[in-house]
Amino acid sequence: MCRAVLESGDDQSAAEGINDGIMFLMAVPYILVAVIGFYVYRTFNKSKKTKI
Repeated sequence: MCRAVLESGDDQSAAEGINDGIMFLMAVPYILVAVIGFYVYRTFNKSKKTKI
């Protein structure tokens, strides 16, 4: 249904909204992985500094 609406070409704001939504949904997992990775890095880096 979304494809049919977007292919009609009448309303470009709807197509831009769909594209923005797709970009948001695609970016969220990458941001979460980056935050978790930074937390793990910081945790292991802190434990190495305290052992020295």
